[in-house]
Amino acid sequence: MTLIKSISGIRGTIGGNVGDSLTPIDIVRFTSAYAKFISDQDCNSNIIVIGRDARLSGTMVSNIVSGTLIGCGFNVIDIGLSTTPTVEVAVEKESAAGGIIITASHNPKQWNALKLLNNKGEFISAVDGEKILDYAQKEEFKFSLIDNIGSYNYDDTHNEKHIEDVLNLELVNVDLIRSKKFKVVLDAVNSTGGILIPKLLEKLGVECVELFCDPTGNFPHNPEPLPENLIEISKKVVDTNADLGIVVDPDVDRLALVCEDGSMFGEEYTLVSVADYVLSKTPGNTVSNLSSTRALSDVTNKHNGNYFASAVGEVNVVEKMKDKNAVIGGEGNGGIIYPALHYGRDALVGIALFLTNLAEKEMSCKSLRKTYPNYFISKNKIDLDLSVDIAKLLKTLESKFSFNNINTIDGLKINFDDGWVHLRRSNTEPIIRIYSESVTLDKANQLAEDFISQIKELL
Repeated sequence: MTLIKSISGIRGTIGGNVGDSLTPIDIVRFTSAYAKFISDQDCNSNIIVIGRDARLSGTMVSNIVSGTLIGCGFNVIDIGLSTTPTVEVAVEKESAAGGIIITASHNPKQWNALKLLNNKGEFISAVDGEKILDYAQKEEFKFSLIDNIGSYNYDDTHNEKHIEDVLNLELVNVDLIRSKKFKVVLDAVNSTGGILIPKLLEKLGVECVELFCDPTGNFPHNPEPLPENLIEISKKVVDTNADLGIVVDPDVDRLALVCEDGSMFGEEYTLVSVADYVLSKTPGNTVSNLSSTRALSDVTNKHNGNYFASAVGEVNVVEKMKDKNAVIGGEGNGGIIYPALHYGRDALVGIALFLTNLAEKEMSCKSLRKTYPNYFISKNKIDLDLSVDIAKLLKTLESKFSFNNINTIDGLKINFDDGWVHLRRSNTEPIIRIYSESVTLDKANQLAEDFISQIKELL
């Protein structure tokens, strides 16, 4: 059993002992802490929006969350089976005080989580997250008396509203997409992408072959959209002679694509391709996190913009995007953040912009991928003894490579002519994550192995 309390919310496995997993008691505790935090804010609204993915535990967790919020005096708007970006947009539309998304994103079915939003429909900051964790630990909660309890309203119209918002974006060319009569295969891992994305594609005039689109919460494969988990859709794209495959995670904030020959477009390149299109229409700056591909920087430079790197984490990307007035940004895991709609990763936005790009360039998915710089990322980690001073270890490596272009906003990133390596400590385990990128996979792997060896020598 696992319970992870972080600044962005609470995540854990269902069942087990209180305090060791995501039990009903823990859900009440952290929802109450969030309610106290929202109550302390200078906000004119008494509304909290909630929504969930299709996980088997979703109804249980949602009922506990809504009941707790009502007991804390808040009026709950439950948008039901939905997506992370839809809840984010709904918070703004409802002028709500905040929102809670009930999803464990790409984690397996035994997991669930509470993702916490502020009144802008964005993930809470690290500082605010620390306050909520402190409230939860102290358990100094005060619940409303009968005349002051909140209300409950179920409103399932926000899925359609979100789709319409995407279709109305200036850079989404609906007529052009329709004219191409695209055929796609969709793998929605039996979650809420199976509800929204077919509707979006229908309105775009795209034929959709549905694969795992029944929102039962019974994930047919590991729900993280990585190549090793996408064997079925790769075959289906070829067998059905589709133009491409579309893959989303359970809460639909990550987007991966499959080329017409069944090969992977590359999760890192979802953002690259969408940014290329956006920058061609609205020149400006871009942002991704330190562990994302260098290809975004290359594409940004091609369009005479400036690229900036943020610390890992969506909230950090958003903060940097606002600071640098970026027109597009996101994370290399297939997360597209397009401020023209909202500051949150949104697979629906990514799909509409990608299809517009594909239609405008009049080329196949595979041919489009070949137009972008080719990099390969290797992801590794090294387990350490609890006694190891990780901060000191990284400082030693920083000194050793001081003549390189380095970045220390989140661990240590060292840039080389043909690649980079990013070393960062885990927030939950005594490990160092080692991400490396180069012009070939062999070189990326070798770069990682070199640094693993150097770390072991310093222990």
